[in-house]
Amino acid sequence: MKSDVEKLSDTRVKVTVDLPFDDLGDQIEAAYSRIAGQVQIPGFRKGKVPRQIIDQRLGRGAVLEEVVNSAVPAAYDEAITAAKVVPLGQPQVEVTDIVDGEKIAFTAEVDIRPDFELPDYKGLAVQVEPLAVTDEDVDEQVELLAKRFGSYSEVERSAAEGDVLLIDLSATADGNEIEELAQQAMSYEVGEDGVVPGLDEAVTGLNADESATFVFTPEFGEYAGTPIDVTVKVGAVRERIMPEIDDELAMMASEFDTLDELRDDLRARLERGRLMERGQEARELVNEQLLDSVEIPLPEGIITAEVDQHFENHGDSDEGHRAEVENDARKALKSQFLLDRIAEVEDVSVGEAELSQWLMMQAPRYGMSPDQFAQALVEADQVPMAVAEVRRGKALAVVLESAVITDTDGNPIDLSQLNPSSDIEAALAEAMAAAEGEAEDAEAADEAEGAAEVVAEESDKA
Repeated sequence: MKSDVEKLSDTRVKVTVDLPFDDLGDQIEAAYSRIAGQVQIPGFRKGKVPRQIIDQRLGRGAVLEEVVNSAVPAAYDEAITAAKVVPLGQPQVEVTDIVDGEKIAFTAEVDIRPDFELPDYKGLAVQVEPLAVTDEDVDEQVELLAKRFGSYSEVERSAAEGDVLLIDLSATADGNEIEELAQQAMSYEVGEDGVVPGLDEAVTGLNADESATFVFTPEFGEYAGTPIDVTVKVGAVRERIMPEIDDELAMMASEFDTLDELRDDLRARLERGRLMERGQEARELVNEQLLDSVEIPLPEGIITAEVDQHFENHGDSDEGHRAEVENDARKALKSQFLLDRIAEVEDVSVGEAELSQWLMMQAPRYGMSPDQFAQALVEADQVPMAVAEVRRGKALAVVLESAVITDTDGNPIDLSQLNPSSDIEAALAEAMAAAEGEAEDAEAADEAEGAAEVVAEESDKA
């Protein structure tokens, strides 16, 4: 086999390959065998049709087509490997010449990972917010806990902030009912304004069995820019009755006997949560520093494809939004290139346990069990993608482990406290998953396919 790899740009190459027939004996034999097993020719058993009969009945072209289909991908892989380039996506292959008995020639163009100088990624310095947990923070948690154990009392007065209402919702757009937006006997706390913008104003001052209509115009989705008439009817006005914050509440709401013990536990949980938040903050800052420290040429075709795919899934938007999506795509791809290189330098590998952990974290985001999510990845041939994501996370953890992290008051932050083994990536996994989930939820709300998804999203928060 003769091959040549021509660099078309920093991010794209053209592979030219000549395959002599002398090298294709196995592929030709396999092609005849496959065809013989597929055709039914009178006088011959299936799978036992001689070559000359196949050539007579089907033509030599059918055999050559089989040879091309098997030989070209293998030759492409060999040429790419020999050239020591990392392809991105599927190549554009063109068979340029087939001379029976002599050669098969083809070209393949493909985007590749660009070559670049890896920046100094050890000892990066970042500052995060202080870790301190105040008494007010603990008070807030205690109040939230008490709120969970509160009771409701139906009252005969107009709705006010803090009341928990039972409401019915209906909506129309251009006179057509939006069934997905309809809600019956939904619990809603006045003041959260978390279902549809304008709902708080509409229900405030209403009594039981009274209704109000307001207009909501979504910015994204199926109804973007379309005024939606939302009607809300109050079924009941309920006043929340809070329990006393004392030892009895502590025993009812936890395994502790006293309020002081409960407060100590809440403080410890807040401190650990705060540390995990600072870890995530440091992780993002370190990643930003890495991205700012190096220029990497990016394959424009891949960027364009990702942006187009985004808007195919979420609908059209204005140029400003498109520019934002494109910028995010560029950042993500640049980060992948950087972390892949760091993973190679640091010889980062991914074990089965780490992949399983990633599956367990990601599955709930897609409404699946870990087993279902794993099966979906296998069926979609996305397991290598999952392994790559875990590997990049571990590479960034390597960078984070060597970073000098302080708070804005100059105090050092020791992330190794999160895990005795100092595996920062594992320690931050839960926080990272939560943060990513929140970001994804926010994007879904912004770009929902219609107002129904907005309602569903915000109802979960209520």
